[in-house]
Amino acid sequence: MINNWLELKAFALSLGLPKVEESTSWGNPVLKAHGKLWTWWSPYADAALFRCDKDERAILRQADPKTFIRHDHYKAHNLILVAAGHIDKDWARARLTSIWREHAPKRLLKEWDIANQQLRLPSSFQTNFRRRHSTPQAPLTE
Repeated sequence: MINNWLELKAFALSLGLPKVEESTSWGNPVLKAHGKLWTWWSPYADAALFRCDKDERAILRQADPKTFIRHDHYKAHNLILVAAGHIDKDWARARLTSIWREHAPKRLLKEWDIANQQLRLPSSFQTNFRRRHSTPQAPLTE
């Protein structure tokens, strides 16, 4: 679990995604991807902030209100607060990667996908996917 800004920052930077940089916003440290806010620690609550649409935010809060918390300052924004000590690294990795991909220019994303193709899907998933979605061949008759 991630417990504070320094851990979140180190974790996010360790993902090795290009065009990610440290910056500040309203005097607070943030990480930006492609020049846009990517993740940061709330100055109002002991929690990390991630982009999230309001419908998903409602579902996450209902599912786990101790992890996905609220603060009135962020009510009108497409953001989710995740409480310190409740930030699962697998969830954070998936969320950060998804947000990074949403904001990546198409050319960079294409190049990154080609260079990191082996990281996108485990081979067992690819094999099972092909099996399920390939057209069965008719048996040969003599």
